[in-house]
Amino acid sequence: MLGSFAVLRKQSLLGDAISHAALPGIAIAFLITGAKDTNILLLGALISGLLGTFWIRGITTKTHLKSDTALGLILSLFFGFGMLLLTFIQKQPNANQAGLDKYLFGQAATLVESDVWLMAIVTGICLFVILLFWKEFKLLLFDINYAKTLGFNTKFIDTLITFFIVLAIVLGLQTVGVVLMSAMLLAPAAAARQWTNSLAVMVFLAAVFGAFSGIFGTAISASQNNLSTGPVIVIIATIFVLISFLFSPSRGLLFKQIRILKNRRDLKLNKTLAFMYGIAKTHENISHPHTIKILNNFHGFTKKTLQKLVEKKYVYIVKNMWSLTEKGFKVASNLYNQH
Repeated sequence: MLGSFAVLRKQSLLGDAISHAALPGIAIAFLITGAKDTNILLLGALISGLLGTFWIRGITTKTHLKSDTALGLILSLFFGFGMLLLTFIQKQPNANQAGLDKYLFGQAATLVESDVWLMAIVTGICLFVILLFWKEFKLLLFDINYAKTLGFNTKFIDTLITFFIVLAIVLGLQTVGVVLMSAMLLAPAAAARQWTNSLAVMVFLAAVFGAFSGIFGTAISASQNNLSTGPVIVIIATIFVLISFLFSPSRGLLFKQIRILKNRRDLKLNKTLAFMYGIAKTHENISHPHTIKILNNFHGFTKKTLQKLVEKKYVYIVKNMWSLTEKGFKVASNLYNQH
């Protein structure tokens, strides 16, 4: 659901930066506590992710650097620092440090019932907040200046939605990991965007695509040995994106190509019809061999085009002679005058 807002706000790279920025938080939380308590590690990841997010905001507002540069800087800095800490932890004579690298690529098999309940509770809270602040989020997305004129606290709304995006990313780290979490956040939303122009429908579809990606990815992973769950989930989500890019009625490449071919066919029909009208208007005897020769030499004229005009009842043909119907004459007159 939250990925929809990230996509529409053109903050697609923010998910990647946040997920990578969460890594040092996990490592520092472990160094402080010395235990692999999931809740504590995720709390460290949340704090680190929020810190990275606010640093990105600070860089873009206080300097002349653009957001993509700030994202790249924070992503590289935090991820490099996180990897340094993980390397340090792995060299410690502590048996508890094993398995921390699962946060890089995810390991859904390590999830326990308490993790699932935590995800369910946070999902419920996210849904409640989205519904509660729906009009504010919608206004912030499409016209922030208008929201300011109405007196809305846009900074608070922006911080609120960013906080929940960070929270969603942090919760997903166990499943698909730091490296792939950005795809899990954005892919369902990108797929949903192809099917609708309504924000509500997009959010709903993104949730459905994300849920089915998780279900199918987990099922496929469980059916095969040594097949990581996280990457399979991301691949399934990407398949949803590809299907949407190809087959969505309004934006799909297939239907777009069909519309292009239809427009070309209609253009050819209109061009032929206008040409016929021109001949009928400028020649007294349209059955004269000279006019028929002109028609046959016209590049837009084909038997298929003429047949389509007959089907539309714009033209009727008797043997080798053609004539415009009353309906065809009116349509052709408009086309000819426009031309």
